[in-house]
Amino acid sequence: MSPRTSNRISTKSRTGRSAAAPPRRAPARAAAAHHHRPAPLFAALGDSTRLSLLSRLSRGQACSIAQLTHGSHLTRQAITKHLRVLERARIVRCVRSGRERLFQLDPQPVLDLRDYLDRVSAQWDQALTRLQSFVEN
Repeated sequence: MSPRTSNRISTKSRTGRSAAAPPRRAPARAAAAHHHRPAPLFAALGDSTRLSLLSRLSRGQACSIAQLTHGSHLTRQAITKHLRVLERARIVRCVRSGRERLFQLDPQPVLDLRDYLDRVSAQWDQALTRLQSFVEN
């Protein structure tokens, strides 16, 4: 083997990962990158139960799981799972008040998503205008 090809061969470290493998992202950076991607937001907003939870939270006051479960056919565990999805998408945040966990809507990710959709829509409008101009000429 030449010295050049021997550098490409890697040995496994104690963790089982290849020594040449890139380091994994730190959780904080991964969370920050997650915040700016629209796919998790679309996924979180793509469920009718989560949309109804957001509707209840959009009234402005923080709600406990018991309050969010009241009047619903869902169990507390089901509501909790939906809230976790919304938390991961950064649409909802949890605040502790004594022993109780209260959930609040954070509208900023949804506003950012709306801005993203406005930009994409403008790009499509421009592309369609160029296409129309090309076809008509």
